[in-house]
Amino acid sequence: GLVVEHMSRVGNAPILIPAGVTVEKTGRTVSITGPKGTLKLDVSPAILVTIEGDRVIAQRKNDQKKIKALHGLTRSLIVNMVTGVSSLWSKNLELVGVGFRAEVMGNKLVINVGFSHPVEMTAPAGIIFEVTDNTKIKVSGIDKQLVGQVAANLKKVRIPDVYKGKG
Repeated sequence: GLVVEHMSRVGNAPILIPAGVTVEKTGRTVSITGPKGTLKLDVSPAILVTIEGDRVIAQRKNDQKKIKALHGLTRSLIVNMVTGVSSLWSKNLELVGVGFRAEVMGNKLVINVGFSHPVEMTAPAGIIFEVTDNTKIKVSGIDKQLVGQVAANLKKVRIPDVYKGKG
């Protein structure tokens, strides 16, 4: 179908390496380094990644459906990595509730949402927490997936049930 055709065209499009970012390949590992850090990606043997000047090109060895999908995924992972090491990914969350507040202490995010004790979350390696106005939390990092994961975990911090089932 058309979708697959489109994917393969996208997969073959070269990825531009911005100024200040270097891409190196060692065996099957692609390392991308930028002002914000370094990310590594182990590429499947079915995908051939080549670096030409300021461009990265991902090509697939055959047209099997599974490999086509992997091709598009590999390319978007590299694009995400290039973006992350050059300008960081971030997600913004906001605490909504009376007396709710958050603060950063070292590499910990401390959240008060009415529990008897505050909820603490230690930033995983590569993640930066920022808090503004005591209620706006910004999660940043070079790894898009990790930023998303940490933000999702933060959203799981729930407000306690006042009634505890006594109603």
